Amino acid sequence: MVRVVVVDDEPMVCGFLRTILGSAADIEVIAEAHDGAAGVEAVLSHRPDVVLMDLRMPGMDGIAAIEQLARRADAPPIVVLTTFDADQYVLRALRAGASGFLVKSTPPEDLIGLVRVAAEGHTVLSPAAARRLIAASTDGLSARDRARERVAQLTEREAEVLVGLGEGLSNAQIAARLYLSEATVKGYVSRMLDKLECANRTQAGLLAQEAGVVAP
Repeated sequence: MVRVVVVDDEPMVCGFLRTILGSAADIEVIAEAHDGAAGVEAVLSHRPDVVLMDLRMPGMDGIAAIEQLARRADAPPIVVLTTFDADQYVLRALRAGASGFLVKSTPPEDLIGLVRVAAEGHTVLSPAAARRLIAASTDGLSARDRARERVAQLTEREAEVLVGLGEGLSNAQIAARLYLSEATVKGYVSRMLDKLECANRTQAGLLAQEAGVVAP
């Protein structure tokens, strides 16, 4: 069962998501919150598998809530679900630690599948967010140079694992490619995230793309 916490300041939106996700036999909305601070508290209390987070809310907004949660080692995947998909929202959310970015116009049947994908630790992006991310990754040599400096501190094996993350591979897929055990890959990922000061796999994958290690 995929356990979900919904954070949105509109109760009607929360109710809609509860109905849509609840129609799947393997998904359950276990709590909802209507601002960022309450969302953080709900996540810490209920320990969900996935968080659906709006960005523009009263008090603590979604970005601040994501940053606060992403600092925790046990942070669940946080998928932004919002009406706004402008560049600044997409990049700020992902760099804050979000594992994905979807718009509220996502078809219900797609949303159910994407929640399952996010629960497995993969990045989920709406087509518009993906286009903005690709465009941003090709702009500005200074950002690429900074990313390359960070990647340069990795060992050869850690860099190979980073390539896998940048391509969206799971630990099992990376292990098969590199002829390693999945536990060994998990250890490499943990050390690599610490070296790169990345909160999660999504941030590491973004860094790999910014450094030009993998194609966007």
